[in-house]
Amino acid sequence: MKTLSSLSRRQKFWIVMVVLAGLILAAWYMSRRNLATSSTQAKPPAVQVTIAQVRMQDVPLYQSGIGTVAATQSVVVKARIDGQLDRIGFTEGQDVKAGQMLAQLDPRTLQAQLQQAQAQKAKDQAQLGNAQSDLRRYTTLIAQDAATQQQFDTQKALVAQLDAAVKTDDAQINYATVQLGFTTISAPISGRVGARLVDVGNIVHAADATGIVVINQVDPISVVFTLPEGAFQQVNSALQGEHAPLVVQAFPRDSQELLGTGKLILLNNQIDIATGTVQLKGSFANPAHTLWPGQYVNVRLVLGQRSGASTVPATAVQRGESGTYVYAVDADNTARLQPVQVAQIQDGVAVISQGLNPGDRVVTDGQYKLKPGIGVVELQQNQGGKGAGGAGAAKGSAPAPATGAGK
Repeated sequence: MKTLSSLSRRQKFWIVMVVLAGLILAAWYMSRRNLATSSTQAKPPAVQVTIAQVRMQDVPLYQSGIGTVAATQSVVVKARIDGQLDRIGFTEGQDVKAGQMLAQLDPRTLQAQLQQAQAQKAKDQAQLGNAQSDLRRYTTLIAQDAATQQQFDTQKALVAQLDAAVKTDDAQINYATVQLGFTTISAPISGRVGARLVDVGNIVHAADATGIVVINQVDPISVVFTLPEGAFQQVNSALQGEHAPLVVQAFPRDSQELLGTGKLILLNNQIDIATGTVQLKGSFANPAHTLWPGQYVNVRLVLGQRSGASTVPATAVQRGESGTYVYAVDADNTARLQPVQVAQIQDGVAVISQGLNPGDRVVTDGQYKLKPGIGVVELQQNQGGKGAGGAGAAKGSAPAPATGAGK
C-alpha cells in the first residue's frame, strides 16, 4: 500500500480536489437543511380574529340631524279687559280642553253696564211705541185734512229717530254682553297648562305681557330640525317620489330608545344662508308624552331604502392610502386584502357596492394583527343577528351620521 509521501504530485492534487468537493457538498447540504428549519420556525402562527359573513338585506336610507321639540300650538292666555282676578279654574300642569274655564274676573261693574243699556233700550222702545201711535193718528188726520203736512213730517222723523235710538241701545247691549263675557277666561286650545303666572286677588290688565298662564299643545307635538344644504336635493327628490309623507323618527341625545315616529309636514321654503342649513318640521302623535317642548333630540328622516344590498359590519371596513378595504377570509382560512367601495355607513352597517359578494367572509376584529397570506382562526361565530344583519335590524338604534345616503 502506497503512503501519501509515495504518491505523485498529480495524485495528491486529485485527492485534495475530491476532499474539497466533499466538504463543499456537505456544507451546501447543511445550509439548505438549516434554511428549511429556520423557514419552518419563522412561519407565524394563525391569528385569532372575529369573522362575519357578507349578507344581503334591505337597508333604509335616511338623513340625520339635531332637532328641538316644540308645541304644535302655544298660547299665552291673557285678560281681554282690566279687572280683579276672582277665581282660578285650573291646576298647574293640568291638561285642559278648548273652552274650559281658566279664570274669572270680577263681573259686577260690567253687569251693571249691561243692565243700564238694557234699561235705556226699554225707555227708548216705550217712546218709540208712543211716537208710532201718534204717527198713525197724524196719518188719519192728514187724510181728513185735519192736520198739517209739517206735523205729519215732524212725527215721522221722531219715529225714525227713536227707532235709531233703539238700534243704538241694541249695539250697547251687545257690547256690554261681550265685555261681560271677557270676565270669564276660557282655554282657546286643548293642551297642557304651565305654571300660574298671577294669583287670585291681583288686578290684571289687557296690556299685561306675562298673561295668566301658557297653554302648550303637546299631543300632537312637533319637532323642528335642520339638515345641511347638500341634503336638500335628496329630501326634495324623496318628497316628489313618495305619495305618503316621509317618516321622521326621534331619539334621545344620550340613548338608543325610539321616542316616537311621525311624518314630515314642512320643508322650509328657503335655505338659511348664514348657517347653510334647511329647516324641516315633523308632526308626532304623543299620547304618552315621551316628547316634551324644549327637548333636544336626534332626528332621522327616512328617505327610502336600498333593496338587496350587500352589507358587512362597519368595523370590517378599513381605510388606507389607496382607499377602503377589508380583510377577506379564503376557504383555506388565510386572510387577503380586498379593496371595496362603500356606498354608505349607518347604524353600524356598511353597504358594499363593489368588491364583495353575499356569502363572503370578512374579518371584523383583529385586523391590526393581520397581513395578506396569514392564517386566521375564528374567535367568535356571529349568531342571532349579530354582525352585518343584526346591526342593521335594530330599529330602535340611535341614528348615526349617514355616509353617502344618496348614492
